[in-house]
Amino acid sequence: MKILVHCVYFRPEVGGLESHVHQLCKGFARRGHEVDLVTSHSRKSTPKHEVIDGFDVWRTWFPSRSPTGWILHALGSVPRLRERARTANVIHAQAFASVVPGALARRVRGAPLVVTYHTSHFLRRATKPRWRPVLARLVRMADHNLAASREIASVAESLAPGVRVEALTNGVDTEVFTPGESALPSGGRVRLVVPRRLFEKNGVEFLVRAMPRIVERVDVEALLVGDGPERGRLEALAKDLGVADRIRFLGARPYEEMPGLVRSGAVAVFPSLMEATSVAALESMACEVPVAASRVGGLPEIVDEEVGTLFEPADPEDLAKSVIRLLSSPDLSERGARARRRVVERWSNDRLVDRHLEIYRSLAGLRA
Repeated sequence: MKILVHCVYFRPEVGGLESHVHQLCKGFARRGHEVDLVTSHSRKSTPKHEVIDGFDVWRTWFPSRSPTGWILHALGSVPRLRERARTANVIHAQAFASVVPGALARRVRGAPLVVTYHTSHFLRRATKPRWRPVLARLVRMADHNLAASREIASVAESLAPGVRVEALTNGVDTEVFTPGESALPSGGRVRLVVPRRLFEKNGVEFLVRAMPRIVERVDVEALLVGDGPERGRLEALAKDLGVADRIRFLGARPYEEMPGLVRSGAVAVFPSLMEATSVAALESMACEVPVAASRVGGLPEIVDEEVGTLFEPADPEDLAKSVIRLLSSPDLSERGARARRRVVERWSNDRLVDRHLEIYRSLAGLRA
């Protein structure tokens, strides 16, 4: 089968969507399918065309990191998409910015269009009156709609009554994210690992605000793995709260380093204010690291007291109490082991690839 995928951002950009698309395309290629991924040339140091893990990556013009830049990139990518669509059996648009170019490419030979809705960008825009009819039109364009969480699926169905949107949790490469050695030597303190980009929606501020309460009870340090526009403010806040020596800002790290960094934590913390289904949380669970997460979006769909704990978003007090309680649990290691088993059984990348191929074959009329 020939599969054509469009996604605005891709590696070396770092994020859950980028990781999801990479693992999905790699899984298709491993099964012997031909895969073309059209994405943006967001980093000029990357080639316009290369082969990664058995699939072709084509990078097209990218004017800026903004909604206007996404739209212009999407339109500018149409010629390349239409070229690759000549032999495609299916086209998959990853996120709403990819729907229109995917629909235009579909006209080349009538290949079915699959769309997956990810991220808080979709949820935020779905609350705005001027965006709702636009998003409704996009939802109706697809031959099959997917969503990264039940919350996103429900919102998409409310926009376009009568259209079914299938909730399909993102997957994890459970051969890469496994239990094993930490990438960092033990420092004597209990470690919290926070694999979050430093954007407001990821709520890292509330972890910083919770740290004084946590360190009163447990000798901990937090490793913040990720970068973003909030970093300067968060560093200043940590200093003001007297916990600068308890929080290490590691910055953005390449994908290859993430398993070892995640394994450095006794608990992984996700203080998100908005979330689809966090790939990073699933990766932590696959490494047998219990997860403490805010009760928002798709996080309660993957995290409970069996594998970690949940706390109220934007509430440093509840975050601190929940993390302290989790770290004090006599069954902490068992929660980690259950977390991995749950990911392997429900959310491995192999299972995700299987379901996508079922959808593609059904739409394209191909036999397995």
